[in-house]
Amino acid sequence: MDGIVRAWVDGWTVSRGAAPPVIQPWGCTIDVGLDGHPSRHVFGALGDAVDEAAVRKIADGVTGAGVWLKVFRDPAETGGWLGPAWWIDPEPGYLMSVPLSPAEDAPSVPDGYRLRTWARGGVVRAMVAAPDGSFAARGQIAPTGATAVADQIETSPAHRRRGLGSVVMRTLQRAAAEQGAETGVLAGTPAGRALYESLGWRVEALLTSAKYAGRGGEPA
Repeated sequence: MDGIVRAWVDGWTVSRGAAPPVIQPWGCTIDVGLDGHPSRHVFGALGDAVDEAAVRKIADGVTGAGVWLKVFRDPAETGGWLGPAWWIDPEPGYLMSVPLSPAEDAPSVPDGYRLRTWARGGVVRAMVAAPDGSFAARGQIAPTGATAVADQIETSPAHRRRGLGSVVMRTLQRAAAEQGAETGVLAGTPAGRALYESLGWRVEALLTSAKYAGRGGEPA
């Protein structure tokens, strides 16, 4: 399994409280344990190294609704490998990484907003509250040794374009570096890519996300 994929898998499972990954020759299987997301298969190669035959074989063997596939290749290419029972996100995700440094300055929080951080179960969380106390932004990061996975980064629509996403990311990056992590990893959306790139993150691979809807099932 490619090193950055393994780093993402290890951090993501800690972040989400999922079962430890079961390593397979083609990647790994993770039991998530949620209604609508019981498990996922993550392929371990990047880009052209992804084995089409392996993807087809694993996809053809899925029979349970809600099972996800994560393939680090453009969905425009991998979409044709999956049958009609699969819902495929038409927009690619992005596997991204960034060097981490404990010397990074603490971010400046906009006037009136309040930043709070805490850690539970190996996961560092950050939340920004609006001046009236309502939710404004959040995120979390799971350090697992030399790498740390940022996850569930979110800014309320009412509080966007105020730098709050940057506040959350810088806070999490700094916290992970202070715990010894040297590289940050995440799987981002097209909407989040601009924020991450502005903070020095780079794209390592495109990501296809697909969910099994079942024969005649409704897309997710």
